[in-house]
Amino acid sequence: MTWTSTMSSGYSSLEEDSEEFFFTARTSFFRKPQGKQPELQDVEKEKELRTQFSKEEVRHKIELYNSSVKDHLKMTLNPSGVYTGFIKVQLELRRPITVRSGTGGPGAEEAFYLPRGAVNTLHISSTHTVRQVIEALLHKFTVADNPAKFALFKRCRREDQVYICKLAEGEQPLFLRLLAGPSVESLSFVLREQPTGEVIWDAFSIPELHNFLRILDREEEEQVQLLTSRYDSYRQKLEEALRAAGHPG
Repeated sequence: MTWTSTMSSGYSSLEEDSEEFFFTARTSFFRKPQGKQPELQDVEKEKELRTQFSKEEVRHKIELYNSSVKDHLKMTLNPSGVYTGFIKVQLELRRPITVRSGTGGPGAEEAFYLPRGAVNTLHISSTHTVRQVIEALLHKFTVADNPAKFALFKRCRREDQVYICKLAEGEQPLFLRLLAGPSVESLSFVLREQPTGEVIWDAFSIPELHNFLRILDREEEEQVQLLTSRYDSYRQKLEEALRAAGHPG
């Protein structure tokens, strides 16, 4: 499986791409999701469609798919019947992730916020499952968190409505990509935390929790400095206004 990390278009192999796109925390992970999207209940239907495709039908669909591709990210059918291609996964993680450093010693893990909206281009095969996609993506970013904390969603647009559907671990994303065609408007993939409704702190390790506390302490200090600076500025302007009105401060 070849992996790509991109903030825009294009891709490079996992072996060659060593850049780390980690941002420190700027907003609290206590923030609640904004609104809910309706879900599509069509995973079982797509499983049925998959079992009905012959090799020739798959070949025909791949030809149609490739004829619509505009970014050269085409699919290839192998003699075995397995086909390979590309999917793009957008990162929408609200909580910080724990990242391993290169030392591997004590304190070698640190919490970061991955940049929301970053897109990774993945080269996978039709046999790779959602579970494998999540595990490889976390491995790419040297994430130490349990893969079970994350879920892969598909985002679909039907007429004027956008739907979000969580994919089962056994689903095969490249098959879904083939069915939908290359347009990200019709189908896109999103990595999020598992939809638990609230943070389950028992699922995090002690080092992770300590990292969260350090992030919160840093955010609290930054907010205090910001508020202090803001009110100092207000006080200065008020004193200047009083002096201008002839009232000594």
